[in-house]
Amino acid sequence: MWPRIGELRALALGTPGELRETLNTLVLAGVKTATAGRLAEYAEEGEELEHVGERLALVDDDNALAGVVEITGVEIVRFADVPWDFARAEGEGDRSIEEWRAGHSAYWARLGTPVDGDTPIVCLRLRLVSGGEGGVASGDLGT
Repeated sequence: MWPRIGELRALALGTPGELRETLNTLVLAGVKTATAGRLAEYAEEGEELEHVGERLALVDDDNALAGVVEITGVEIVRFADVPWDFARAEGEGDRSIEEWRAGHSAYWARLGTPVDGDTPIVCLRLRLVSGGEGGVASGDLGT
């Protein structure tokens, strides 16, 4: 199971360290409004898919609350079918869908979970509810 903060499931982006810090910064700046994961991760971790309207606790390397996001869209697509508008919404600077696919394929391969064109990918759209300089109000922790 993924960690919880209050009643919220944690959203730990990327891998700990510089990557997570960068991705969190993009979310907190409102630049990153989407993220992708392998569908198989959910079964491996015993987790259900997120749903539209669900709020998640964006966490740092110490599983401390960095912000709160709300899910605005959930779609499962083949890796080869992830659309460019989604990849662009990830806000990571990719200049084409091919560049996005190459980067994400390399990332998952480094984790020991390689993907191919048929791998089911969970495409999450999100919006920042609270976080960043203003901090997180305790009222934002409830669902």
